[in-house]
Amino acid sequence: MKSKLLLALLTTTLAAGTAVAQVKVEDAIKFRQSGYGFMAWNMARIKANVEGAYNKEEVIKAANAIQAIANSGMGALYVPGSDKGKGWEETRAKPAIFTDKEKVGKVAMAFNKEANEMAKVAATGDAAAVGAQLGKLGDTCKGCHDDFKVKK
Repeated sequence: MKSKLLLALLTTTLAAGTAVAQVKVEDAIKFRQSGYGFMAWNMARIKANVEGAYNKEEVIKAANAIQAIANSGMGALYVPGSDKGKGWEETRAKPAIFTDKEKVGKVAMAFNKEANEMAKVAATGDAAAVGAQLGKLGDTCKGCHDDFKVKK
């Protein structure tokens, strides 16, 4: 039931643009790019801890940051017209992210699920479990990138 509600909310948000519709297209693209960049930085922080000296508190901070952004409603930043244009750089969102709502919903729900799980696993302090969860989280990123992001 919860996943169906999440899918419905994401689909509605993507379709309607909600209150973010007043945001200029360029700003919506910048906000998206910033959010994804911030999550990538935090994933790199977790990876560095798993591969090097493990600092549980740093991993928790990074995992909580990812979880917060993942659950922030970034789907609302895919406003009409933001399939083209420039934020910090030209958008690389493929047109399908604006039209394939069912698949986008599934990918987004998978990402949110794994981001939420990352925060839970990070709290345990188990470096091996964190590494395994980072792999699962990364797979959801790749799933979206493969279908919905233009490669450089």
